[in-house]
This record gives sequence, C-alpha cells and structure tokens, in this order.
Amino acid sequence: MTYNFNEVVNRKQTRSVKWDTMEDVYHIDDASDILPMWIADMDFKAPQPVIDALKNCVDYGVFGYSYLDEHCKNAIQSWFNKRHEWHIGKDWILAHSGVVPAIASIIETFTAPKDSVLITPPVYPPFSNLPSGMNRQLITCALIEDDRNYSIDFEDFEEKLKQGVKMFILCNPHNPGGIVWSKDTLKKVIELCVKYDVLILSDEIHADLVFPGYQHIPLDKLASDKEAQKIITCTAPTKTFNLAGIHVALIISPDKDVRQALAANFTAHGLGVNRISPFGAAALESAYNHGEDWLNELINIVSSNMDYVISEITKAIPQIKIKKPQATYLLWIDYRETGLTEEEIMTKLLEKGKVALEPGTKYGEEGRGFLRMNVACAPQTAKDGVERFIKALK
Repeated sequence: MTYNFNEVVNRKQTRSVKWDTMEDVYHIDDASDILPMWIADMDFKAPQPVIDALKNCVDYGVFGYSYLDEHCKNAIQSWFNKRHEWHIGKDWILAHSGVVPAIASIIETFTAPKDSVLITPPVYPPFSNLPSGMNRQLITCALIEDDRNYSIDFEDFEEKLKQGVKMFILCNPHNPGGIVWSKDTLKKVIELCVKYDVLILSDEIHADLVFPGYQHIPLDKLASDKEAQKIITCTAPTKTFNLAGIHVALIISPDKDVRQALAANFTAHGLGVNRISPFGAAALESAYNHGEDWLNELINIVSSNMDYVISEITKAIPQIKIKKPQATYLLWIDYRETGLTEEEIMTKLLEKGKVALEPGTKYGEEGRGFLRMNVACAPQTAKDGVERFIKALK
C-alpha cells in the first residue's frame, strides 16, 4: 500500500495539544496564525490498517474492560524480532498507559524518597521532572558535545555511580540529540551499572524511527542473563505510528521479580495488570502486524524533510548549524553563533516568524543555545516552517 504523506491534515480545533494549546504553552494571547513544530507527535494520519482496526472496534459497540492478550503479545514478539532481532518472551511484557507513566511507576517501585536517579542531559524533560517530583535526588552527567556530536562522559558517569545512584535512565535512541547509541557505548553503560548495582531504565520509544545506515540496539539484547536483571525497557507503538492519543505502552523485563514488583505497584494504584483499552489493544496489534510499509515510507519522507530543512535554513542563515540526526523526527538546531539569547530567539520565532519550536533549556541547562524542531509533517508544511524560521531571523 502506498500512503499519501503529502496530505496536509487540518488539526485545528480537534483538541490537539500540538495545535490547540499554544496560547497556554507559550503564554501568548492568540496563536491562530502560528505553525506548531514543537511537541513530538506527527501531522500524518495513522496507517490505514490501524484506522480500520479502530473502526471495527467502534462498530462492535461494546467497550468493556480489555487486556493485552495473546494476539497482542504475538504481534509484539514478531515486530521486535523482525525489526530489531530482539527475542522477547511473552511473559516479559507488561502493558501501561504510556511510556512517561510507565517511567513514573518504575521510579516509584524501585527507588525510595531521597534515592539518587542519574540522567544524561540534555534529555527528555520527564527524566528530570519525574524523579524530582517524586522527591528523588536528581544526579546529572552532562553529555559531551563536540560540534553537535554527543557522547557519554564515562569518567564522570562512573564517578556519579559511585555516589550511591539507585537508577540510571537511558534515552535510547536519544531525544533530543537523535543519537543511535553504539554497541560499545551501550555495553559500557551495562558494565558500569552492573558494577555499581544500578538499575537501568531504558526508554526506547524512538527505536523504530531510525534512518538508513544506522541500527537501533535494544539494551537488553546486549546483556547476559544476569545483567538483564538490571535492565527495564520502556517502549510503545505510539511514537512510531502516531498513536499518542491511544495511550498504550510496554514495559519489558526478563526478570520475574521485577515484573511482580511492578504488578504490585499497578494494583496499589488501581491500574490492574496488563489492562489496556480496547482501542489500545486493537491499534497495537494492527500497527505491529500491518504497519511496516507505512513506517518505511514515513522514514523516507521525514529524512527528505530533514534534508530540505537543514539545507535551506543553513544556507539562508549560516550562523545556524544543524546536524542531521540518526533517529527520531526531531531536529536539534544550534543557534549559538547568532549571539541571540533563548528569550530573544523564541520571541523572534513566535512574534515575527509565527512558528513554535521548543527551547533547548526545556531539556536541561545543557540544551541552552539549541532549539528542537519537529519535521514529521507534509513537505508543504515543512517548507512553510522553513520560510517562517528564516523570516524570524532575517
């Protein structure tokens, strides 16, 4: 099946967080003429097989309690085996409503108030917000940035682990940097965390959004049976197939004790174990069984959008530097050579260019001097965004 990724879908007045909440997010009176290129959801329709599965669910008309059944687990197993050569046991899988709530459940289950949680900023904001909000001590090991290339500072990483860290949260692939971590890097993470008895929470929600020439490596895939006891993976079909509003995610662990502890936490919060909505179950099964062609086309269109955006913006404004990411549909834009402060560039973008991007400090102070731009949209929309960005800074 060929999909129309050139279609511009009007998402205004659809209860879209991306399109309909900018007044609150950016503290402006009227955002009706602003193009949103901020939050990480796409402006593309979901794969047609997923839409059809959801229509069938609606037509059935009974929306009682549902769960992650064998059909869903078969689809999950098949997908990760085929796309990532990762062989997951059915009993390893727990369902949740989303990756962020799943991260919260894992933090609450395996750490206590005042325990230390390590992150590597700049990184996805919930990695800092959740531990801090749950009265955990946040420890940071800033990524090394060299000409917009990021790496883990393993000397500092180990020093931080020595301080009694209980959990490390890994973003794999990395958001916002778009890094597909190498096998050597991931093995070093495992080695050090096992050495200091630190649990690793690996957020792999962007695993499927990797460009040709790169290959996502699930962290658990590199671990021995003993090492795997220290790894909990979070992932979901929602980022891959633009299903964020469906609310379904996966926690994967080969360790029975880990799963039992999480199940107890779910029960204590009234969540139930492996309970998901009928829509979540239908979307997940269909996406993993029938969504691969759509995803392959998506990756091509996003890659093309990125090439266009990078070429046009850096040609028009040489002080802007953009490295094409290895994964995600998010550009990490370096504006440090413009001399503008974050407040100044955000004001220019919103008021003059009429385009909404995310400020780098949302991802930690280490993100200062950068912007995050979502280009998962029709090429026409990407072109519009480029014109607005250039207008803002010219």
